[in-house]
Amino acid sequence: MNSDGSGLTNLTYNPAYDGYPVWSPDGNKIAFTSNRDGNYEIYVMNSDGSEQTNLTKSKGHHRWSLNNYSLDGKMISF
Repeated sequence: MNSDGSGLTNLTYNPAYDGYPVWSPDGNKIAFTSNRDGNYEIYVMNSDGSEQTNLTKSKGHHRWSLNNYSLDGKMISF
């Protein structure tokens, strides 16, 4: 969205919960949590919402633990 709150854009289109977004340092990626696979996992997507990819693919929940990208953008802490 724009800095004044106008121009909202939905980047994910599924009935699951998607939340806790974290921008990469270069602004090209967004990491977020989602339960779209029946379990809270960490996903990453391009800043336009394309190429949404599950990074964790585990049986444990990662809903509350997404923290931040490393300064070089190569790692995500959770």
